[in-house]
Amino acid sequence: MTKRIRNASLIAASAVVLGLTAPVAASASTPAAAKSLGWKKCEGTGLDPRQRCATVSVPMDYADPDGPQIEIAVSRIRSENPDARRGALLLIPGGPGGDSMNDPSGKGQKLPQSVRNAYDLIGFAPRGMAPSTAVDCGLEQRDLARTTLLPWPAPDGSVDATMAAGKRMADACARNGGELIRHISTLNEARDLDRVRAALGERKVSAWGVSYGTYVGAAYLQLFPQRTDRVVLDSNDHPDPVHAERAWLAAFERGAEDNFPEFAKWASAPGNPDRLAGTAAEVRPLFLGLAARLDREPIPWPGANPAELNGNVLRQSMLDSFYDPDDYPALARLIRAAQQGTVPPAPAGPPEAVLQNVTAVAAATICNDADWPSDPAVYRKGVAESRAKYPLTGGMPRNAMPCAAWPWEPREAPVHVTDRGPANVLMVQNERDVATPLSGALKLREALGRRAVMVTNDSTGHDAYLDNGTACGDATVSRFLATGKRPAADLYCE
Repeated sequence: MTKRIRNASLIAASAVVLGLTAPVAASASTPAAAKSLGWKKCEGTGLDPRQRCATVSVPMDYADPDGPQIEIAVSRIRSENPDARRGALLLIPGGPGGDSMNDPSGKGQKLPQSVRNAYDLIGFAPRGMAPSTAVDCGLEQRDLARTTLLPWPAPDGSVDATMAAGKRMADACARNGGELIRHISTLNEARDLDRVRAALGERKVSAWGVSYGTYVGAAYLQLFPQRTDRVVLDSNDHPDPVHAERAWLAAFERGAEDNFPEFAKWASAPGNPDRLAGTAAEVRPLFLGLAARLDREPIPWPGANPAELNGNVLRQSMLDSFYDPDDYPALARLIRAAQQGTVPPAPAGPPEAVLQNVTAVAAATICNDADWPSDPAVYRKGVAESRAKYPLTGGMPRNAMPCAAWPWEPREAPVHVTDRGPANVLMVQNERDVATPLSGALKLREALGRRAVMVTNDSTGHDAYLDNGTACGDATVSRFLATGKRPAADLYCE
């Protein structure tokens, strides 16, 4: 899923063997259709003055294309060299519950000049996300807590409170979410992207999908293979067609284990002002012991949600910090404060309206994509097994989401990723990624088969390309986007 609610990440060859893609028609000029979108100045602060925004109308229900329509907000920064322009690069956000509206002004500007010359950078807000036609479940404040949104069980492993919270949340979404909440799904997001492609006047589009965006990108590859140009999937989700959404939750088991040794080495390094222990081997029992103590004796934390530092809040803080090693100090300082019976100032969160919107879209996507068991016994068994095998994550990755009480069945089968289609995909993946671990990425690599080549970085953190990856990996992805050249085989970057 996304980092701290932001995420926490993805999204026809004429020379398939070489991985070189065919030129796109009218590549040296902005397509005429794009001019009809009514581009205007984007709302917000800190944006690149070149960024413009528009909306694209799409069916709320693709089974009824002439029925009610909704709006998808899109943003754009044009190619910086029209003579070198190849087409449009969709920036597909993580989540579910993320958007890329500001990404042309943000991470898009980290792209090398050759890539910014080759593409118009296109951001968007997925269906249900403001400023697109938005949804809101009107959840209770307690159900917006981070340790409720990710289903942490009780200290003794009980799932009763989680099942009750899931029922409250599902009922609220059914009561307040309107008709649109039933039509939010990964497949519909992919269909919306093809409507965006058409509105831009592009015969094909390229894409950079991150985290959950890799699952959206994979869905687009399946639905519209011949409309894809160059596709980068970064920090890759597990592709399992039945348990795709449950797999990302379960991924935290492996992801935490992959990352904790790196944190332990850092937290025991001599000279580290936030050092926690004399050796790396001491850090794990220190953390587990403190979490267990906080399970029994939580520390009041005014202004936080929940208003206490308990074991699950500490475990969730661990997961959050593992998205980026730059956040290790914050975790270490929280641990040191808790050892002394104190807490730092309560962390600032997003405005409630934003959190309500993000949570509604996330829940709708996860629950509409695939069916979840409703029997609490399934989750009791899974949580017990997970707690025994993966104590760092306390059973959370196999617990119940609101989907266990979701009032609607999925309208269609989940995405089934195959190797059918152009060989125009480059995957990039960090070896130690808490949210989308290498084990799941290898499953997606296997499913895509000859369509993909994968770059694996000897690196730690989420978001591989231009963030927590390697110079070798970044150069490989940039070269692919700019020229279409992929490695001849899977590549390991140290």
